[in-house]
Amino acid sequence: MNILTKIQKELKVPKSQRNTFANYNYRNCEDILEAVKPLLGDAVLTVSDDIVQLGDRYYVKATATLKAGEETYSVSAFAREPLDKKGSDASQITGAASSYARKYALNGLFLIDDTKDSDSHDNRPSDRQNAPLEPRKPVSPTKTPEQAYEDAKRAILASKSIDELVRVNKRIEASTNIGEDAKIDLAFEYQDKMLTFDPTE
Repeated sequence: MNILTKIQKELKVPKSQRNTFANYNYRNCEDILEAVKPLLGDAVLTVSDDIVQLGDRYYVKATATLKAGEETYSVSAFAREPLDKKGSDASQITGAASSYARKYALNGLFLIDDTKDSDSHDNRPSDRQNAPLEPRKPVSPTKTPEQAYEDAKRAILASKSIDELVRVNKRIEASTNIGEDAKIDLAFEYQDKMLTFDPTE
């Protein structure tokens, strides 16, 4: 068994971070690096970044490389820098994109499933589950911020091309019914979806 296969089988990375707005747990790049260190042995793991321009946008291309003797394994992942992120300077924006791309390069190298699975949410039964059904309230014609967030999230996941995804993201950025914290969470959903497309196409 080679070192990469051994690490893929033995590596366990708990989702120790918490998104309190969207109510799910997640792991970041630092969590993966901390968990993999004890499994490396004599192997060397490096993670590097390149800046790639595609059209008028810039992407951070992160590459995770595992070298053990004569064997070398590499996986790359992309993250796009947003045009603007309120409260962040240019270095912070690039740093966030780098961290995000590095995380997904490591995910690919070590076969880490990073879906927001059911155990990321609070699925404990509540008293309301056994309570009598209440009459439905009339539906308000105006979406609540929570409804607008869920609709935007569904639109991101349903996008079938980069162009469609970019259009959805522009509508989200222009929305006045989605809070700034929710927009930050949707930006991560956007990046997740963007990574499912080939940016060179």
